[in-house]
Amino acid sequence: MLALIAGGGGLPTDLVARLEERPVICGLEGFEPDTLEVDLPFRLETLGSLLVAMKERGVTRICMAGSVGRPAVDPARIDAATLPLIPILQQALVSGDDGALRAVISIFEQAGLEVLAAHDLAPDLLPRVGVLTEAQPSEIDEKDADRGVGIVRAMAATDIGQACVVLRGQALAIEGVFGTNWMLQSLTQRPDAGGGVMIKLPKPGQDRRVDLPTIGPDTVTAAVAAGLAGIVIEKGGVMVLDREAVVAECNRLGLFLWVRERAS
Repeated sequence: MLALIAGGGGLPTDLVARLEERPVICGLEGFEPDTLEVDLPFRLETLGSLLVAMKERGVTRICMAGSVGRPAVDPARIDAATLPLIPILQQALVSGDDGALRAVISIFEQAGLEVLAAHDLAPDLLPRVGVLTEAQPSEIDEKDADRGVGIVRAMAATDIGQACVVLRGQALAIEGVFGTNWMLQSLTQRPDAGGGVMIKLPKPGQDRRVDLPTIGPDTVTAAVAAGLAGIVIEKGGVMVLDREAVVAECNRLGLFLWVRERAS
């Protein structure tokens, strides 16, 4: 039996629609999925009880999909089943995103659960390499993509974000805690004539079973509103939700979508 620890955004719903059997849906209080009915609600203070409930339902595999934040913890609400996990949870809460996710994964694995990536369950979430659209990147766009890869990798050293926008070698915006669409929205009032590319890729060394970046139709809409020429993602490193709609919207609006080989 599979359990899906589902957060916000389109990925959990997209993933469930692809599965032959509906998984057990678990939702962290305050960060529940947008459209899925939650079977097992939980708080961080009751994570131990969630593990017990999963085992009672015969869960042997889990997948974490969707966006969640860092919840406030009320020590008075920590239950007996969660007390043994407190040292790991404390370390997770003071770690960066990657460290926190690794700590949570370790809790599930120590409980005997196999942790799967969303793209393990739905491999077609990861598109093939190449330009998927009618529009093609220019030579300048290709150089900006190279520059963007370097910028995102530098950002990874401080655990900032997974995307940036580059125009003629200059970083116009970088992704922060508010996400990709917020970054793109910050460019809607830009004073120049437009252009540039958004580059999105996972952080080097991150556990790709969780927090793999995604784009979807709303990303295309936001990129066009920001005046960009295209979107560049890394092969095997960024999931595309509703790919047909994404490509169709790019073609309609004249945007290119380029899936690049992973740079060495």
